[in-house]
Amino acid sequence: MSLRLLSSILLRRYCTAKPSKEWLKDKDLAVTALRPKKAKSDRIYQHQNFSDIKMIRTVGGKGGDGCISFLQLWCNERAGPDGGDGGNGGHIIFEASANVSNLYHISNKIQGDEGQKGTDKNCHGKNAKHTVVKVPIGTIIRNEKGEIIGDLSREGMMFIAARGGAGGKGNAFFASEKQNAPKICEHGPPGEDVSYILEMRCIADIGIIGFPNAGKSTLLNAISRARPKVAPYAFTTLRPNIGMIQYADNFQLAVADLPGIIPDAHRNRGLGLQFLKHAEHCTALMFLLDASAYEPWLQYETLLYEMSQFSEKLANYPKIIVANKIDVPEAKENLMELREKINMPVIGISAKVGTNLKELLKAMRIVHDEKKAKMSCE
Repeated sequence: MSLRLLSSILLRRYCTAKPSKEWLKDKDLAVTALRPKKAKSDRIYQHQNFSDIKMIRTVGGKGGDGCISFLQLWCNERAGPDGGDGGNGGHIIFEASANVSNLYHISNKIQGDEGQKGTDKNCHGKNAKHTVVKVPIGTIIRNEKGEIIGDLSREGMMFIAARGGAGGKGNAFFASEKQNAPKICEHGPPGEDVSYILEMRCIADIGIIGFPNAGKSTLLNAISRARPKVAPYAFTTLRPNIGMIQYADNFQLAVADLPGIIPDAHRNRGLGLQFLKHAEHCTALMFLLDASAYEPWLQYETLLYEMSQFSEKLANYPKIIVANKIDVPEAKENLMELREKINMPVIGISAKVGTNLKELLKAMRIVHDEKKAKMSCE
């Protein structure tokens, strides 16, 4: 029997065989997170700022000036005007790219390149190159009034933020039968000067929200390779920190450690509006409660109230209720009472010790898949 015939028979048997029970069990392992085994570096960590909302001023490039010149030949000293036109200024263009994850790399002011001036012998100036600024996919562009004027929802979509000035005309352009030797030209006009507000639609799949010192940064440090700042004082996190979680089916889940939210945050207490906007840019929310605190269910009620006051849409986001610090003795009694008060599934963990983190990671994947399936049906 030839080798080719043997391989075809084995392949036919493999394709027609019924799936075993072990294979069906392995299918459930897709939601199992692969915890990083490699130790994190002990080197001094340089914090990388993350920006999801930014005010940007864009200025198009100035057009090149026209030239005043007269052609002089050996046989004709008055051969006529030969001043060339100036080149056009460069545009400022926003382009959606999957290689960019936030807006931190964009400067507050973007200046376009100027067009080249015209020269004699009817030589026109060179047009300036356009300045293309990469932004994440799903970036929303607002004007100064807050109105949405652009939505870069797909890879490669572009938005012209500021147009460059047109090149000025040289004196050769103004030559006519009545005016054979014009001594006038045009200056290149400046480009458009427009300000925009760039806002990311989604910064992470799941955002961790909670009171200050609830253990949000500690949890992100435990479940991912991110290294957020962890300290025993309030408002340690002032900007979102993003961590990636790897699953067995090679799927990556982005988790954001959001700054702490306090009561009356919807009234902009403690930079509350800025912090609540970060939560609005996530697909699902994880309410991280301090189980060792007095009456931890009040934290959930306060957070839910602040979400509803800021945005009704935000209050309807998929939720995961997590009680942290169950390693503390008084937290066990609070956890049982918390489940009765909230009347929702509550996952008790200890981010510091590492208790029940596998169960939490599995629940995060399930919530994300359900949200994705719901969005596809809509």
